[in-house]
Amino acid sequence: MSHYVSRLRSRPLGQHPGPPRLRLPGAGRRPRRVAMLSVHTSPLHQPGTGDAGGMNVYIVELARKLAAINIEVEIFTRATTATLPPAVELAPGVLVRHVDAGPYEGLAKEELPAQLCAFTHGVMQAWAGHRPGHYDLVHAHYWLSGHVGWLAAERWGVPLVHAMHTMAKVKNASLAAGDTPEPAARVIGETQIVRAADRLIANTAEEGDELVRHYDADPARVAVVHPGVNLDRFRPLGPGATPVTLTGPGADASVAAGRAAARDRLGLPQDALIPLFAGRIQPLKAPDVLLRAVAVLLEQRPELRSRLVVPVVGGPSGSGLAKPEELQKLAALLGIADVVRFRPPVGQQQLADWYRAASVLVMPSYSESFGLVAIEAQACGTPVIAAEVGGLPVAVRDGVTGQLVPGHDPADYARALDRFVTDPALPARMGAAAARHAQSFGWDTAAAATGDVYAAALQERRRHLRSPHG
Repeated sequence: MSHYVSRLRSRPLGQHPGPPRLRLPGAGRRPRRVAMLSVHTSPLHQPGTGDAGGMNVYIVELARKLAAINIEVEIFTRATTATLPPAVELAPGVLVRHVDAGPYEGLAKEELPAQLCAFTHGVMQAWAGHRPGHYDLVHAHYWLSGHVGWLAAERWGVPLVHAMHTMAKVKNASLAAGDTPEPAARVIGETQIVRAADRLIANTAEEGDELVRHYDADPARVAVVHPGVNLDRFRPLGPGATPVTLTGPGADASVAAGRAAARDRLGLPQDALIPLFAGRIQPLKAPDVLLRAVAVLLEQRPELRSRLVVPVVGGPSGSGLAKPEELQKLAALLGIADVVRFRPPVGQQQLADWYRAASVLVMPSYSESFGLVAIEAQACGTPVIAAEVGGLPVAVRDGVTGQLVPGHDPADYARALDRFVTDPALPARMGAAAARHAQSFGWDTAAAATGDVYAAALQERRRHLRSPHG
């Protein structure tokens, strides 16, 4: 069985022994068509803007690969402009349906619960236009979608598969200073969805444990499916966009040559130390920890200033929208504005080049259900310094493809960065190992494992319907 569907790590969980290995039927029937729900963020949105991030990438890539194994996907998302067509073909076998629910613009994620009835109505209208049995299964992403999915699955008589992506109780247990706690209504909503779902997909064993521990999830309904990475887009490229060798004695040199070529394309200095932050700019992602670490590093090594470039690629999101220029002000206050380069969110192809050009990606997040950015960077041949939280210990092999840092003390991150100063060969050496590590996280494997979860949910539903006590 694939390691993507695995036993959750064993440890004390009160009355729960921990979710067992999910026995998926090898010959179980997979669904023909899945209604996938993403209420608050569209798969068509640019990751790194607003609420668009790793979940957008997850839905797009998973849907494409599900369609490739003959599972059609229709993605329902909220319309955010009046000019959007009702339906857009994202890829063969993948349709994005725009649902009118509330004002098109200026609606914060926190205001969306009031629009769930309207969104559900739109989903039901689309369903009413089809023959009975059009959708075999509902796959909801994030708790807002989970509530729509709960009603839709019950109305259609099909299984509900739900992916949390993030959980309120987990986020509230590790808030950044000054960040806003998730509301009680979300906690209640997530608890209801956990009880209603036929299957819960967790990104990692740690997340599966948290579902059982915090939300009293039935361990038998939890399946672990690691997200993937688009290995065609995110990969090391040498001069002239040639493929880079990842094995043998020349692997390190090949990755180093690819880094030099990417720096040429982006106009970055060849001899610079480049620690990169890429993602949504909000307290949860802790870009301020990187800036403070850089200030500590420069205090210890002032001679480094002339060859240090710190790109911050992304846009304000979440609670960061309240103070969109807070990070720029912090850079000025710390006296490092001259080395920090703020860049708006970029498309996936250019993002891959930023990864390739960096000496190291820095992810000091307070909470990450998985950390797709970490896998993307490693797939491009770039090591990662990451907080030892959530799924990041799965994404990053500590000491091999990067370094995990307990806590969020800038001094600890400065020490981790200093290793890349004292050992100039470290980016290439760890980068080659990182690219090899990322090869095991392809979306093909993730989609196949997700299809098995679907099949298990369908088989259980059929068994329940056949039971005289059903």
